[in-house]
Amino acid sequence: MSPVLSGVLQLLALVAALALAHIPLGTYLARVYSSPRHLRVEKWIYKGIGADPDTQMRWPAYLRGVLAFSLAGVLFLYLLQRLQGVLPGSLGFASIDPDQAFNTAASFVSNTNWQSYYGEQAMGHVVQTAGLAVQNFVSAAVGIAVAVALVRGFARSRTGELGNFWSDLVRGVVRVLVPLAVVGAVILVACGVVQNFSGIHEVGQFLGGPQQWNGGAVASQEVIKELGTNGGGYFNANSAHPFENPTPFTDLFEIFLILLVPVSLTRTFGVMTGSVRQGYAILGAMAAIWVSFVALMMWTEFAHHGPALQAAGGATEGKELRFGIGGSSIFAVSTTLTSTGAVDSFHSSYTGLGGGITLLGMMLGEIAPGGVGSGLYGMLVMAVVAVFVAGLMVGRTPEYLGRKIGTREIKYAACYILITPALVLVLTAAAMALPTPGDSMTNSGAHGFSEILYAYTSAANNNGSAFAGLNADTQWFNTTLGLAMLLGRFLPMVFVLALAGSLAGQQPVPATAGTLRTEKPLFSGLLVGAVLIITGLTYFPALALGPLAEGLA
Repeated sequence: MSPVLSGVLQLLALVAALALAHIPLGTYLARVYSSPRHLRVEKWIYKGIGADPDTQMRWPAYLRGVLAFSLAGVLFLYLLQRLQGVLPGSLGFASIDPDQAFNTAASFVSNTNWQSYYGEQAMGHVVQTAGLAVQNFVSAAVGIAVAVALVRGFARSRTGELGNFWSDLVRGVVRVLVPLAVVGAVILVACGVVQNFSGIHEVGQFLGGPQQWNGGAVASQEVIKELGTNGGGYFNANSAHPFENPTPFTDLFEIFLILLVPVSLTRTFGVMTGSVRQGYAILGAMAAIWVSFVALMMWTEFAHHGPALQAAGGATEGKELRFGIGGSSIFAVSTTLTSTGAVDSFHSSYTGLGGGITLLGMMLGEIAPGGVGSGLYGMLVMAVVAVFVAGLMVGRTPEYLGRKIGTREIKYAACYILITPALVLVLTAAAMALPTPGDSMTNSGAHGFSEILYAYTSAANNNGSAFAGLNADTQWFNTTLGLAMLLGRFLPMVFVLALAGSLAGQQPVPATAGTLRTEKPLFSGLLVGAVLIITGLTYFPALALGPLAEGLA
């Protein structure tokens, strides 16, 4: 079988699996977040944290819950790392330095999972399991909760109430993420992913020295890192490591896990708003972008320029042969068009244009289908902008799902869109202008610039993958990337929840003959166009200096 045909068949199998799963899971998610009943274990949790799950919250109270919970997570994870040297089960590893501990705590709480450390050489079982794995669950649940709050903003009227954050958080973990993770972990273990608490073992010589490996609860962390679009690897090689991702089947299964919840949430949106066709319109826009990016990535990586690439059948540098160029391309696009950041290949070794595709996927805002929760609310914000543009074109008041899109709503959407580019471009410019940060680049020219641009794009968009030629374990990068992750995660949530509160307080507007039909393919096309144009105008100069210059050289 040719490598190209293999890649196409993997793509078709993945699409078929998602098509089968998204309706039942999306409908189940809608029931989870609409049910008035609480499970017994949930009641125990509410009692333990002192929360009343039946109290309805307006958007400021909902936001306070998000920020308070996340701040507590940052503090707990920071202290856990700083105390690692005296904790049991730490495999003899020392405590983490303050700047790196801050960076890692900000990374995992913000659902970014950027890593400036070698996982198997820095973090023991306690930090990995009680710290990082726990944040993989709860940070994903926070993203889903914010997305559901925005959906309620569209579904409710004449009230500013968006639900209860503590109820949404607990249900996301107990009823959604934990059950799915248990099933997924069993499948991964059956396919060869390790799951133990073994110590460090010497397994032979490597480059003249002993080769050491430690085990760990890898399968249980691997499944939630993909399912929750987190991305932090138990090992430094991430999903290219055979202990995390041993076979082509597990590779495709992990891509399926990455896309499963974001794709299904479009169905949840349709069910909760009373129009499943609206959910299909959003899904159609997401699918068009994702499929186009996969096709472009395969084309750039399979293109046979030069005798070496012709002999190898494509750009194989930095890719695992057991996954091939096709599987690696699908993984790279899926992980950068979501906020996952897990990698099964070395993005820095992709062709110039291939690396640019991974960058552009993050720059779009990771909305196709995006991160768990964040992809849906990001695309809905873009839908608000698209409706506003369409309204200006035809000279009538923009409406979306029976809500008028006025000055206040478009200001919230504009602020949401501008935050991330501002963080990326300002911090990239500072790193390039100052003398010290440039010392971390292992490449010069356009590729070296791409390393810096990729790092801040990944951090501010809460992705976590890297052009790994950059040495990010410095005080400058640990601090600035940590700040970018926190601001890039929580500032947009402020405007999403404010938008939700504004929409929920409106009186529904009845549809008329002049109302834009937002459930039609025409609107999906308009939405894709708005996403690409806004991103292109924002990031094109930076892309021209980095991956475009390298790819066209």
